[in-house]
Amino acid sequence: MSTQRKNLLFLMTDHQRYDTIDMIQSGREVTPNLNKMARSGISCERAYTTCPLCVPARTALASGVYPTASGVVYNDWEDRTAKPMATIHDILKQNGYRVGHIGVDHIKVLPPLKDRGYDCFYSDREYEQEAKEKGLILKDREDITYVQEKCDDIMGTQGYSGVRVSEWAYPTEEFKDICFLKQAVQFLEQAEEERPFALFVYLWAPHPPLKVPKPYSEMYNPDELVLPDHIGVPAWREPQSRRLGPAAQLAEGVPEEHWKRVWAAYLGLTSLADDVIGKLMEKIEEMGVKEETAVIFTADHGDNLGQHRMYQKMEMYEECIHIPLILHLPGQGSGTIKELVSHLDIVPTVCQIAGVQCSGLEGISLYEFLKPGRSIDRHAVFSQYSGTYGYGFIRRAVITETKKYVFDEYGQEEYYRLDEDPCERKNLAGDPIYRKETKRLHEMCKSYHQARGDYFQWEKAEERRVGNGVV
Repeated sequence: MSTQRKNLLFLMTDHQRYDTIDMIQSGREVTPNLNKMARSGISCERAYTTCPLCVPARTALASGVYPTASGVVYNDWEDRTAKPMATIHDILKQNGYRVGHIGVDHIKVLPPLKDRGYDCFYSDREYEQEAKEKGLILKDREDITYVQEKCDDIMGTQGYSGVRVSEWAYPTEEFKDICFLKQAVQFLEQAEEERPFALFVYLWAPHPPLKVPKPYSEMYNPDELVLPDHIGVPAWREPQSRRLGPAAQLAEGVPEEHWKRVWAAYLGLTSLADDVIGKLMEKIEEMGVKEETAVIFTADHGDNLGQHRMYQKMEMYEECIHIPLILHLPGQGSGTIKELVSHLDIVPTVCQIAGVQCSGLEGISLYEFLKPGRSIDRHAVFSQYSGTYGYGFIRRAVITETKKYVFDEYGQEEYYRLDEDPCERKNLAGDPIYRKETKRLHEMCKSYHQARGDYFQWEKAEERRVGNGVV
């Protein structure tokens, strides 16, 4: 391929925790292909999502615009908040790239991605239609757990994928991510010689429901797993309002033995996704374009998996918002970025890799900081949660080099010393010793979100905060 510009292979999984990278369970690496990529590329140790929820996280990542600034702050399946925004797909397409999007389509913009004229578009909708034609039943009522949740200020019943574990009932080649792999390989094989390509592959795994195909369903023995020691244990002085959220309700009454089965299924799906990624990397090498292709891997968010007695995402704990981010850039060598990184940095980074001008973005390009001796002058990143199906339970967070502060609509706070308490087991908010620091972080968090059009009524929540005895 003669182009001087780098191709792009952008890989994303759903619900994948940062600590799955380099994890060993049942005597095997959970993510051997990603481990290899991390060793030969650049691994970001402190990367954070802008939201522990699919649609806001993916829309922010693709547009480079923070959720409260774009207005896409919950899973807006009806496009009530979608706006005419450019995505990184569009930027590359307009600059001569052959663009393909294959996999989960949870990016809410107008017009939708499928109508933007990309060279290839195959999403979960196309997969589901094909599965229906083949007679595959993808949804099982037994997988759904119902919780009470606030949506647009009304309490009601909402359904989520619960902790049920089962085996995928059909041939493995019919599993969603394996079908995505086939489509991605076809796109790569059809890549034109005269244009660089940009392929976005958004995998479903390890997203629940935990239906796992063979051999991945048998890959991890629950009895051999070593789980974190605070499975099923809320943080000390956890705000009472946390038990009202869907993540806490989904984990109620789940015994420790079942959490082992949940982890075994989750790890099996994570290894499936890793195998798909490995096959795509092999395809790039087989095509002879490995040295001309930049590869970026990340996840939209993580999963509590029973820690803090919570399941799925939708909270600000590290298991949810601290995400893996690996960059493999030809000619850049290997190393680690230890500073704070945000999903908002991905669009500027891709633009610099592609030699494309972009402006008006909040994030920074990581490209220059991949060089030895360079460091990022950043002292905080931010994340928000505003409800799942509509405006609901509120979480706002600021993360610094060593601390995390969280504030909600009830005026309840969390403050963790991540350097001393990385598992966030001890909430220090309300302790007089940390009052000054908590207040400073509160003002930082408030200022950041209000500057980005946050609809959250901060002053009203602050009144409740004073009523709680916190000043």
